[in-house]
Parts: sequence; C-alpha cells; structure tokens
Amino acid sequence: MKKFEEVAINTNNPKWDNSIKREKALYNPIYGQVNMRTEFDRDYTRTINCNAYKRLKHKTQVFFAPKNDHICTRIEHVNLVESISHTIASFLGLNTDLTKAIAVGHDIGHSPFGHQGEVILSSISEREYKQKFWHAKNGLHFVDDLELLKDYNGIKRNLDLTYAVRDGIIAHSGEHDRSGLKPRNEAIDLKNFDKSGKYNPYTWEGCVVKIADNISYLGRDIEDAIQMNLLTEKDVQKFDKVIENIKINNSNIINYFVVDLCKNSSIEEGLKFSDEAQETIYRIRSFNSEKIYKHEKIKPVIRYFTVLINEIFYILRNVYDGKNTIKNLHKLERYYPILSSEFSSWLSNYCLTEDRNSKEYDNKIIYDIENLEHYNMAIVDYLSGMTDLYIVQIYNELINY
Repeated sequence: MKKFEEVAINTNNPKWDNSIKREKALYNPIYGQVNMRTEFDRDYTRTINCNAYKRLKHKTQVFFAPKNDHICTRIEHVNLVESISHTIASFLGLNTDLTKAIAVGHDIGHSPFGHQGEVILSSISEREYKQKFWHAKNGLHFVDDLELLKDYNGIKRNLDLTYAVRDGIIAHSGEHDRSGLKPRNEAIDLKNFDKSGKYNPYTWEGCVVKIADNISYLGRDIEDAIQMNLLTEKDVQKFDKVIENIKINNSNIINYFVVDLCKNSSIEEGLKFSDEAQETIYRIRSFNSEKIYKHEKIKPVIRYFTVLINEIFYILRNVYDGKNTIKNLHKLERYYPILSSEFSSWLSNYCLTEDRNSKEYDNKIIYDIENLEHYNMAIVDYLSGMTDLYIVQIYNELINY
C-alpha cells in the first residue's frame, strides 16, 4: 500500500539533510573505490562491526540462562526488532535502510543482566555522580563516544553515525499509547534527552522501530517463561483467555500486531493499533508483569546481580588516587590480573594516560583521569559494556584465592 511513502526519509524529504548529518565526516573510502552504500547502509555496517553489537549475543533479555541456547538473548531480540520494523516499513513505504540501521543499534547500550542490571547501575551512577543510567541514553553514549573502529590506516575512530540513527537509538525507549505515535518536527540536540521517552523519534522510521521493539518481546517472554518452568498449565490456560484465537506462539502474536498496525495507521493519525489490539497489548503486559517479571524465582537472581556489579565497582573505585590511579591499577594486577589489566587498557582508549599511544587514535577524549566523577563514570561505562558471562568471570577472579 505504501501509504507513508511521501513522508519516508529520502532526498525529497525536508528532514533529509538533518537526518544524514554526522558530527564528523567519515573518512574517505580507499582511493578509486566506488561507494556502493547509502548513508544508512554505512551506519548499519559500522554498527554490526563494533564490539558492543557483538557482545549482545551474551547479554540477558529477561532470563539469565547463559547455558540454554533456546532462551532469548539480547541479540535475538535485536534481530526480531529488525525483522518486524523492516516488514512494517516496507509495507508502509518508509526507508527500510534507516529502520534496519536503527534496529541493530537500538539496544547497544544495554547492561549485563538486562533491565535489572540497568537498575543496579543507575543506583550506582545516581549515588556517585548524580546521573541516572538508562540503556537508551547509554546506547547514544556508546555510538557517539565509546565504540571505535579502525580506519584504513589502522587508526581508531568514533563511529560517527547519522543524526537519524542516533536519534532512533535514544528515542526508542518508553511505551506508546493508543493515541497514535508521530515523529517530532525539530532536530533537537540529543543530549537534551534526560529521561526515557521524553521525546518522540525525529523520523517515522524511528517511530516504527519504537513500536517494533514493543511488539517483539510480548510473546517471546512467555515462550521463555514456559521453558524455564515459571508458568504452570493453569497460567497458560489463563493466557489463552487473554488473547482469544491466538495460541502461544511468538510468530502468530507478532503477525497479529503487525497486520493490525499496518491496517490502522495513517499519516494523519499516526502509527496506531485498533482498540482491540491495543487492549490486548495491555493485557499481555499485565500478564507478563504478574506471572513473569515479578515471579519469586527472579528475586534471588537479582540479589546475585547486585552483589556482582557492586563488588567490581568497589574494587575499581578504591584504587582511585588522582594522577596515580593508573599506577594503582597496574599494582592491582598481582591480585586481579584480568580485571586490572583490561580496565586500564580500556581506559587508555578514552583518556590521556601513559598507556595511550597517540598514533593509534583519532577519537574523543571523554574522561579526565584526575577527576573522581569522571573516573566513576568510566567504571560504570566499562561495567555496562560487559556480557553476563564476562562479569561472572571477573567476579570469580575477585573471590578466588
């Protein structure tokens, strides 16, 4: 039907120039090479080649189950969002290159242990430097400041993604309501996002990814809960009454909502579901919250996550001594060789230390190692990038003699 084709982000759209703007121009391709990719294609490939994206395969979606290959991880969730948003954007006539680029990067800032890890890191960051931690803001921080790629000369540089993709990453979080989701008009400074869901995305494509993100997990979390034995047969029967004529199959549930959204959306009214489908979303969320997210079996795991993250933070925090901090980290290698060496090496990417070889870098300097708040921010950033298994490995190093 392509009923949104006229508002797609392309060269005829008045938002085009802002959408493809980069903070710093990308380095040129190899001399004589034809540039075969669109601006958003380049963002897509830059994102999937960065380390933070690669680590998503070992990060929790809802359940901490690293040995079970059939429990959804963060990378599977990202792939689902990419697939769903592509289907919606393609049918409506929007720019699928843009939705693809936003989708693969939308959760790049997620911490280990899913939303529970996010809550724990936020408690640390609010206590230590008066800032809330939330994954969408951290995602923008990662693609703007932390993730580095080597250029053709082996020099490490920032990703420098386009405005539309960066906007889609930070604006994806937060629930939508029944009134219809529309993009905002202004290309604001994205640093003005100081809480989750404060602004709608700048593009219709960003709005599609935001809704696809909400669709993707509804049935998948239920499938995982059944496999983890959190749901009884009685619970399953209750769920069957929540959405009639739809069996517990994530593909069926996704299809139901995608078709309904495409039927009921318009440029005038925005991206929206029918009243019936919107009510069904509320019912599934309520069911999942009651039967899954608040389940008693989850609580011991949350306490375990809290200990792991806080203990690693304290070990690194306690070596701080202004300009002597790096030396103290190196001394710590005697007791914690993996943690101390890898954190000091990681720091050298982002601050001026004796370990940094300036010939290897052309990226932002974002920490002042002699500033305690900066140092605490660096620890939180480092922890947020860890995978579930890696943070467990580091914690085991702390407690083993």
